[in-house]
Amino acid sequence: MKKKLVAVLLTGAMAVSMVACGSSAPAEKPADAPAEEASAEEGEAAEETAPVEASDLKVGFVTSAAGANDTGYNKSAVDAIKEAADEYGFEYRVVEPSSSLTVGQAIEGLAEDGFNLIFNLEYDFAALIDGTGATGNTPIAEQYPDTTFVIYNDNPNVNEDGSTKYSNVYSVMFNVNESSYLAGYLAVQTLENMDTLLPEGYKFQALDNGGRAIGFVGGTESAGIRVYSYGYMEGIEAAAAEYDVTYDYYPTFDAGFVDSAAGNTTAGNMYQNGCNVVFADCGNVGDGITERAEADGRLAIQTDADLDATHPGFILTSVLKITGSPTRAIIDAKVDGSLSSMDNLLNYGLDSNATGITDLATMTATVADADVWAEIVEKVNDKAAKIASGEIVVTNAQVGDTFDPATCPHVVEK
Repeated sequence: MKKKLVAVLLTGAMAVSMVACGSSAPAEKPADAPAEEASAEEGEAAEETAPVEASDLKVGFVTSAAGANDTGYNKSAVDAIKEAADEYGFEYRVVEPSSSLTVGQAIEGLAEDGFNLIFNLEYDFAALIDGTGATGNTPIAEQYPDTTFVIYNDNPNVNEDGSTKYSNVYSVMFNVNESSYLAGYLAVQTLENMDTLLPEGYKFQALDNGGRAIGFVGGTESAGIRVYSYGYMEGIEAAAAEYDVTYDYYPTFDAGFVDSAAGNTTAGNMYQNGCNVVFADCGNVGDGITERAEADGRLAIQTDADLDATHPGFILTSVLKITGSPTRAIIDAKVDGSLSSMDNLLNYGLDSNATGITDLATMTATVADADVWAEIVEKVNDKAAKIASGEIVVTNAQVGDTFDPATCPHVVEK
């Protein structure tokens, strides 16, 4: 009998690289359409407490290095903006930073062009908050106090005493540490029962011959990536302790977010080292990892969007970070005037529709023993409930939590 996983929540002198444009008409402009001049009247700033007329809203979006058409991190938010633009009829512009266009320049250019709600999905906040690289080294948030800025995966918008620096800056945080914990716990539970669950079509390394090994591939060394790895390790630890076994852990944090071929090679090396599961937290690089998982008859874990069905049976689950959910919520709040009543730090956990793991439907259709699988799903449900209740606290690197390897005696980092 198939059981639903309760933790799963499916739910202007610079050159601008314009990926998509919108206008006051719902129809989307061609990608190469020229940028329009700002139309807002000088000196006139709508108060945050009042609704914004959709025709006065201009939404700017700065992607991460993975670009607008990645596996989900940027694409989810871009899709949400397009959908909202179709509904409200506002203008929008999507910008991909490049070697000739920094994140700070992209944000400042959008603000100068009159975009009054600007999202930034790149992990770069220096120009916006500290002024580094901004005109006159003045923080962009200070230069444009009537523009709303939204950043993801960190909260640099605080003073030393913890107070908010700029009221026009909102930080969106996803508790992916919790969903990564569930993914790690699920990975070990699956491997410890792999002969029963997945007896055919795989080439697993035998557990008693180096197969108790799990990999993690991160795009870059940052708290926004470490948060996945630490939660993942703690989930591995929880399951390994149940079976009184030890797992080798192979992490890397320099994969980037673009080169899928490099991901294929990295995963291949990890599988050769005995890894039976590799977690891909690296944008488009993850495509190469999941391709290699299928080719080598092993398992992978994906991130951001539900990508389980792209390689059915070889992607165990996907750790979701649905950026489109808060992006749409913030647009709606900007339009209806409720944004100013929202906290400047917005947290999205397992009880939101923005993070979690997938519903495991693809793997449910793959496993050979439905009863054993149902027991595992029930165990994952139980861990999710204990995280939600606070009984289990998962290290959250993106808010400054320190990870202590001694808390994971059943996980040996290689």
